[in-house]
Amino acid sequence: MPRITQEQKKLNREKIVRAAGEGFRLRGVDGIGIEELMKTAGMTHGGFYNHFSSKEDLALEVFRQGFADSLNALAAIREAHPRSARAALRDMVDVYLTAVHRDHPETGCASAALAVDAGRHGANSQAEYRRGLEGYFSTITEMVLDRARQSGADMTAAEAREQAVALFCQMVGALVVSRAVAEADPGLSDEVLTANRKQLRQR
Repeated sequence: MPRITQEQKKLNREKIVRAAGEGFRLRGVDGIGIEELMKTAGMTHGGFYNHFSSKEDLALEVFRQGFADSLNALAAIREAHPRSARAALRDMVDVYLTAVHRDHPETGCASAALAVDAGRHGANSQAEYRRGLEGYFSTITEMVLDRARQSGADMTAAEAREQAVALFCQMVGALVVSRAVAEADPGLSDEVLTANRKQLRQR
């Protein structure tokens, strides 16, 4: 039997992480087992342990990769508005609080989809979630400071961080609440997204 190359091993690992990322976001870490994840990734159950020591180990990688992807998307929004931090912040809100994002948690932001899992799965998961949060908080703080400078407003770094933390947590909260009632009351779900998007764009 031919030995697997390092490149193929890397690709297989990426497939597992991608399948787990979508599965965990959609159904929670406890809502899907290793066998099903490996089947989704196109591999056998036994092959899992060539890449990860446990499901918890995989979950930590999903947290890391999920936040990295989200922060890359946020960086792209900033790059699209090099002269206007205000426009970048509004674009961030508009992209985050959408029906598409609400309806597809499996490909959306890890911060909203995995918040409950982070709280339930102990210190290691919470530490990874915290690192992701700090990435968001730091980036949005920079955006808020840029907006203040561009508008001639006087703002300290502490004040900017406070605004950034509140802004991001409101976005996440609005998305989570909108998902909680999406099937039972689509109108209310849309209202939650619209109201928060409108309020946050005015800041």
